[in-house]
Amino acid sequence: MSQATLPLSRSRFTLGRARYSLGPWARIAGLTVCALLTLGPVVWTVSTSLRTPADSFNLPPQIIPSHPSTAAYRGVFDQIDVWLLALNSTLVTALIAIGQMITAGLAGYAFARLDFRFKKPLFGLVLATMMVPLQVTIVPVFLVLKSMGLTDTLLGLIIPAFPTAFGTFLMRQYFLGMPKDLGEAAMLDGAGPWRIFRSVYAPLARPGLAIVGVLAFNYHWNEFFRPLILETSGQNYTLPLGLVSLQGNLGTGSISVVLAGVVLSMIPAVAVFVVGQRPLREGITSAGVNR
Repeated sequence: MSQATLPLSRSRFTLGRARYSLGPWARIAGLTVCALLTLGPVVWTVSTSLRTPADSFNLPPQIIPSHPSTAAYRGVFDQIDVWLLALNSTLVTALIAIGQMITAGLAGYAFARLDFRFKKPLFGLVLATMMVPLQVTIVPVFLVLKSMGLTDTLLGLIIPAFPTAFGTFLMRQYFLGMPKDLGEAAMLDGAGPWRIFRSVYAPLARPGLAIVGVLAFNYHWNEFFRPLILETSGQNYTLPLGLVSLQGNLGTGSISVVLAGVVLSMIPAVAVFVVGQRPLREGITSAGVNR
């Protein structure tokens, strides 16, 4: 090799090492920007909730309050019954999450593993309901609940939310990914369809069921439209519906009270997300080992 080609090869090697070394840093920088864009509004909400009303509109804005105060949180508890609203929301969302896990698991298993007439058209009909907005079906649902005497009750919020088209689709795809040999071996041992589902496939489907439960909890915890239409008395209000009464503070400039209520409403959803990570991760690992 001539000496003229050595500097060229060294420069190419140096550029290759530079590109390789910049790769992880570029990814870290990109993830940092995404994290700031995602967590920025949350940090700002928490920061503003700890300010006094007079400091809420200071310019330039301060991320860390100069004089932190919990007066806004006391104002929330003074203006609305937070404990009753939180109890109603917890009861409604927990039962809906459990109900959707049961219905999605059973329906997904039926569409994935059982053979019956009109299975494909029925599954297509289930998927078609995902394209129908809630505003279209709320009036028929309200009339049915009124005929049953379930309007302005928590059961009127819980029971109609049990069927879930997305959960059924998710669990069907999850069951289709499981080996058929497990069910066939259990069938040879004399197990019926229900026993096969309960003892063989349901334990392996825990990650999918966990996803359905977490998504259902987060969605219905923040749900506003259905409680607004179906509930009329304050004792049956959920937390998002009860927080609307805090909007009157915006007229007096007390935006910190409104954002304090928002922070209080975020705590259960964040707690479910944090607690649900470990069971979900362990379920995915065990399912991969079983497969």
